Amino acid sequence: MTGNTSLAQPRDLGTTSYTRANPLARLAPAFALALVNAATLDLVTHTLTLLVTVLVLPLTGLTLPRLTRVAWPLFVAAATLLVVNTLAYPSPGIQDADLRAGALTAVRLLAVTLPGLVAFTTIDAVDLVDSLVQQLRLSPRFGYGALAAMRLMPLLADDWSTQTMAARARGVSARGPVRRLRMLAQRVLGLLVTAVRRATRLAVALDGRGFDGSRRATARPSSWTAADTAWCVGGLLAALAVAGVAIAAGTWQSVTG
Repeated sequence: MTGNTSLAQPRDLGTTSYTRANPLARLAPAFALALVNAATLDLVTHTLTLLVTVLVLPLTGLTLPRLTRVAWPLFVAAATLLVVNTLAYPSPGIQDADLRAGALTAVRLLAVTLPGLVAFTTIDAVDLVDSLVQQLRLSPRFGYGALAAMRLMPLLADDWSTQTMAARARGVSARGPVRRLRMLAQRVLGLLVTAVRRATRLAVALDGRGFDGSRRATARPSSWTAADTAWCVGGLLAALAVAGVAIAAGTWQSVTG
């Protein structure tokens, strides 16, 4: 089968220009901002990046409460870095330099990762793989195989729970550390065997449906429009503007010295 099928459905369109954009176009601004923040160690760049991220939240369809629910592990990690780097700074007691070092590390972590987290939260994994395969010519075997593997990850937890309940139903109990380690090894081996068997069946099914790299029909066409290009250019300009403000303020400090 070649070309697009007549029954092809376009990707799901959002309610804003950002959510209607191609997944790759949504990731481009986050990638540009991440590169800029990874290249510097100044508080101005990192703070401006977080400010830009908050300002564009209405375009992404996210709210601050929802973002907090999604990103709370990241906030916990930033708070941990703040405390650890403040206490570990080589100066007697806790001084302003200690707090600045801890705050810089914490804010830098948020500036590098939060824009990407916001972008990924608005993107469906299927749409992203469709875009990677059709726009960047990623191998369908790899792209859709990775997507299928990700979708099967929750089954590993179910298999582990099933093994635990089966052992409990048989009255098998572990007494002593050696016995516990032996039972743990047996369960891990059983989980590995189940995963390999499932992956083998999945690979055969994917090959049978034309995901082996041969040309096949596209059920979900992923298009690239002028608006997508505008989002990429806008993201690049935003990253350059953030860096420009830091350079003009004299606070830019490259990680390379």
